[in-house]
Amino acid sequence: MKLKNLLVVALAAISVAAGAQSLSPSTKWHWDKGTIVVETPQRPAGQQHVLGLTAPKMETVRVAFVGLGMRGPGAVMRFCHIPGVEIVALCDYEAERAEKCQGYLRKAGLKPADIYSGAKGYEELCKRPDIDLVYVATDWNHHYPVAKCAMENGKHTAIEVPSVMNLEQCWSLIDLSEKTRQHCFILENCCYDYYELNALAMAQDGVFGEIIRAEGAYIHGLEWFWDAYWKDPADNDTENLHWRMKYNKENRGDLYATHGLGPVAQCLDIHRGDRFTTLIAMDTESFVGKDWVKSKTGKECKEFRNGDHTTTLMRTAQGKVVEIQHNVMTPQPYNRLFKLTGTKGYATKYPEPKFALSGEAMKGTGAPQVDNLNAHGFMNKEQQQALEKKYYHPILTKYGELGREMGHGGMDYIMEARLVYCLQNGLPLDMDVYDMAEWCCLAELGTLSMDNNCAAVTFPDFTRGYWNKVEGYKHAYAPAEQEAKAEAAAKAYTAAQKKVTADFNLWSLYDAIKSAKNPKSAQKKYDKAVVKAEKALAKALAQK
Repeated sequence: MKLKNLLVVALAAISVAAGAQSLSPSTKWHWDKGTIVVETPQRPAGQQHVLGLTAPKMETVRVAFVGLGMRGPGAVMRFCHIPGVEIVALCDYEAERAEKCQGYLRKAGLKPADIYSGAKGYEELCKRPDIDLVYVATDWNHHYPVAKCAMENGKHTAIEVPSVMNLEQCWSLIDLSEKTRQHCFILENCCYDYYELNALAMAQDGVFGEIIRAEGAYIHGLEWFWDAYWKDPADNDTENLHWRMKYNKENRGDLYATHGLGPVAQCLDIHRGDRFTTLIAMDTESFVGKDWVKSKTGKECKEFRNGDHTTTLMRTAQGKVVEIQHNVMTPQPYNRLFKLTGTKGYATKYPEPKFALSGEAMKGTGAPQVDNLNAHGFMNKEQQQALEKKYYHPILTKYGELGREMGHGGMDYIMEARLVYCLQNGLPLDMDVYDMAEWCCLAELGTLSMDNNCAAVTFPDFTRGYWNKVEGYKHAYAPAEQEAKAEAAAKAYTAAQKKVTADFNLWSLYDAIKSAKNPKSAQKKYDKAVVKAEKALAKALAQK
């Protein structure tokens, strides 16, 4: 390519990046024989990779929640049902929303949490020394700054999806995790859905043979939700679009790739023996998006960056192909696709969960007619049930039943219970910061592709050279004796916390602050009771 053309492309990229969060100005790239080569920043001196990262065991996981709008309250509710957890603080831009979540702690008999609010409330929260984990469930624009602040203050961080919005944020959190040795966990609940976990167990046992192609998606018409998303007072939302529609209007690419990509990436052992190398993306024009803005504002929408439907193709170092789709605009039935094509079988979840396999995989299950099975047709009901029973995932055995009681198909509770389990037992988490980067970077990489006539784009190696040092994706488990000991300690802590909360009338004293003629005096009385309760709690636990 001629120098003049290179300069034009570079200037165009800079101008777009300046007004779009999905493109980061710090990203460096160049053309090489028609492919956009994205440069990987050098690992800073003294940093080491965090593959298999562990932290000291935590008998009690002290957690704070930031962002209590749509997803956050459910997380607070579920954590109230996980033994060995202390909910230390609740934070939201709007104090009322944080205060409302106290109701879950009250109902569970747990002690009141401290409330933080305002645009910078999370900064004060993150400075506290008595917090182990910060759970980030804000709007997308605040995922990164809250997580960055938490990690800079020595906290493990769990971030709702998409956890980061561009490559600059990816590399920043990778460097922070490597530097601080703090976990940075992507809250990708779909990796814990029942079909996906069972299919993963099958894939790991070679049931499908070599998996050569996979598909995932987030196809979910959000027409009923657009106005329910928060409107950030500082976001200059003059058209009253609320944050998520505004983000789609201003940014291109697959902005919500993780639900589709996460589960299939685990089946393909991404950065655990294989890695993505090349990406190509293509989108439709915005039809529904533009019409929605017009109906909202009464004015013609001349520019809407994100297409109604985005398709992304990726190739791996081992010659596998993954297709990911994103569509939140058109009225299609909900669909995450989840398809695995292997040399010996096939799995698909939507519109119905099905498997197609040879009879060899079914031997010993007691399923009927296994000798006549082949991958040219789907299994019957009895055969599929036998297969699912054989490969029922141990994580589901442990958490699946209670998970269903927690709502949303059970996968949120399973994810969070596993997170706490790994922290309590000092184990590597199920997803690391490299997973986060790989699953979230499709927004910027796809934009680079589509803004340049759907050109091929190199996919960064976020491990910076260590993608094939771990053999296969695995969940970590503690030895049975250690696991039982940790669970007993967790249950004892929760029981003791509930007892001292009741014994010292913490909720009555907390409520009295609001109605008191002298709130400062009431606050002082409550604070004294909290100190006494904490001493009683420590004494009770020491006697166990």
